[in-house]
Amino acid sequence: MHSSIIVLYICRMNTDKTISQMRKGVLEFCILSIISAEDEVYASDILSRLKQAELIVVEGTLYPLLTRLKNDGALSYRWEESKSGPPRKYYKLTPEGNSMLSTIQKGWSQLLDSVHMITNTKTT
Repeated sequence: MHSSIIVLYICRMNTDKTISQMRKGVLEFCILSIISAEDEVYASDILSRLKQAELIVVEGTLYPLLTRLKNDGALSYRWEESKSGPPRKYYKLTPEGNSMLSTIQKGWSQLLDSVHMITNTKTT
């Protein structure tokens, strides 16, 4: 393999890793925002919203995050019988979750401002 092709391949791998890490870093924020906007949400609805926003997430990524947020006191859930299968678990933000979301929103806004200042890009 030609050395410039190897360098290009390695740069692409590192770029892909960086983008993947950025996406992972905002998933919690996005999940809390989705639940907040809908009041109560079923996990497949969260997955659907994330996919619509091109933040493709698999169940194996979502469920551990939901469990961690629940264990941290940010989410509560209730079971509801389903007419077409097993019972469904609906998630809702707790007061702690609302507070966490508010704090993350403020931090996100500050981070965006800082990144835009450094990269000289305009805020949309």
